[in-house]
Amino acid sequence: MDLNEVKEILGSDFSKNADFIQNVVQSLDLDKDAKILDVGTGRGVMAIILAVQGFQVITGEPEGHHWADWQSSAEKVGVRDMIDFQYFNAEDLKFDDKEFDAIFVFGSLHHIQNKKAAMKQFIRVLKDSGSLIILELTKEGIDSLRERFPSHPDAVNPEDYIKGLDLDEKVIEGRMFNAYCYRKF
Repeated sequence: MDLNEVKEILGSDFSKNADFIQNVVQSLDLDKDAKILDVGTGRGVMAIILAVQGFQVITGEPEGHHWADWQSSAEKVGVRDMIDFQYFNAEDLKFDDKEFDAIFVFGSLHHIQNKKAAMKQFIRVLKDSGSLIILELTKEGIDSLRERFPSHPDAVNPEDYIKGLDLDEKVIEGRMFNAYCYRKF
């Protein structure tokens, strides 16, 4: 199933940023056997887009933080078996050092309490030459989201939390999200 079919099945909430996210993922040129972590499952948009592209994904949130039904969406498009949900806390990841080829944080960094601790954990569990991709809302994205959720927190700039970490950076600008793409030395 391609992304256009998935967007048709899952509707507008899923679709509005799907093309941008897929383009970001494809720009990374990841091996299909890459070990991938998705931090902050939410509605499952990131995990589903990765799975549709053929990647096995570990995704999760802190225990007790289920605010969306991502499983039904993943089942509707036939990728539920490509996604492994686990409870974890971004500030204290339970994974081994240098375990992941890529880590995705889609719209979640601004919800993490201790962002500096989380960034250090992301770098710890990321393999050398691995990619850390943080997608954060733009001003337009925040304004749009606040039409439905007025108390939604402000977006953050990941650059404020990576000072002193050995990373190459590239920013891919989008309308609703910017993708901050970091490569570990």
